[in-house]
Amino acid sequence: MSDISIRREHGKTRAQARKSAEHMAAELKEEFDLDYAWDGDVMSFKRPGVAGELSLDNREVSLEISLGLLLFALKPSIEREVHRFFDENFPA
Repeated sequence: MSDISIRREHGKTRAQARKSAEHMAAELKEEFDLDYAWDGDVMSFKRPGVAGELSLDNREVSLEISLGLLLFALKPSIEREVHRFFDENFPA
């Protein structure tokens, strides 16, 4: 089960949604040292204490994040930051 789960309609073409997801991933990599890789329309990412997947389809983008024990205490601030990235890259 995920500790943080977000689903949002993206209102973009699949290519535009992928470009936005890639931009978001590049920012997260730079800011939080997350490694990520694409497998089709699913981007998996990880770093010590965090793992997750971002999935795209024609209508929605969904994000599932699992936090390790040490980061679970920071869940509210991590969740706020993730929502901020979503708001910037996938505005509602």
